[in-house]
Amino acid sequence: MNRYTRIALALCLFPMVSWAEDAEPKAPASPVKVEKAQRDTFSATLWVSGTVISQNDARIAAETDGRITWVADVGSRIEQGEAIARIDAEDLRLDLADSKAQLASLKSQLKYRDSSLQRLQKLAESNNAAATQLDEAQSQLDMTQQEIKRAEVAIAQIKRRIKQTEVLAPFPGIVVERDVQVGEFVSRGAQVARLVDTEHREIRAQAPLSVAGWIREGMQVSVEHQKRESLSPISYVIPVGDDRSRMFEVRIAANDPAWIIGSPVRIALPNSEPRELVAIPRDGLVLRGNDIYVMRVNSDNTVEKIAVKTGIGLGGLVEVIGNVEQGDRIITRGGERIQTGQAVTINEG
Repeated sequence: MNRYTRIALALCLFPMVSWAEDAEPKAPASPVKVEKAQRDTFSATLWVSGTVISQNDARIAAETDGRITWVADVGSRIEQGEAIARIDAEDLRLDLADSKAQLASLKSQLKYRDSSLQRLQKLAESNNAAATQLDEAQSQLDMTQQEIKRAEVAIAQIKRRIKQTEVLAPFPGIVVERDVQVGEFVSRGAQVARLVDTEHREIRAQAPLSVAGWIREGMQVSVEHQKRESLSPISYVIPVGDDRSRMFEVRIAANDPAWIIGSPVRIALPNSEPRELVAIPRDGLVLRGNDIYVMRVNSDNTVEKIAVKTGIGLGGLVEVIGNVEQGDRIITRGGERIQTGQAVTINEG
């Protein structure tokens, strides 16, 4: 094959190679997940530990002496005013019957002495009764009236003690501990059971005094429980610090039913003056050695690499300083192998 024949053959094959290259399909756009950058007023946060507690948690004590005849089982739900335990009241009932009999006797004496006084008063009108007799009858009548009052007080006390043989729940809750068993003798003030209100809960946390200036009641704070975050308001700030730990107590509302009593949580408390800034989800940051950047999706769904610096942390968000504005779409998933200028599709899932 001579030189001219090879040139002609190459010219014939060139259009075929060019057509083959054009026919190769383009790579499909990579699916990614994006989040929009936010511009708002934020404060730096400090995470502290807390515990979910009950607003009503008490060890219920007996109010009178006696032998235990019944105690509620652990796990029993008790309504307010219902019995948690009962104490044998038979001796008190016998005392009550005796006191009632004494009262009836005193009332009979009172009736007799009142009649005697009236007779003496009539005799005194006709000078047939001495003044000393009249005074003595009046004194005995007064004494009997006072004894009746004492007997009535004694009866009221015995009735109250009989009522106290039922140890009543001061609030609704669940029995979580039994401190006595049936048959045991208890004295007044002895603990019989622990009752916990599981409906009314709150979070108790200890915060350093350095954040006291940024916290106020009613403020919404982020609460993390089992890697899930939600917002809850601060119920109370106890403005008394401990001179050793330099901490003070904060109470936060616990509205999530999943937060059972005793659950550990973390609370993000403000730690600086609020200021306006741009923040993105932490998943949107790409770290390569000393470089930090984000991948922004433009209006034509192509990707642009933006170098940034990070500022304060805001729970699941982080401040970014750079050419990022509010509303910019930042890739948070699927951007590991994305290059600048590459087309992507937004995965709404």
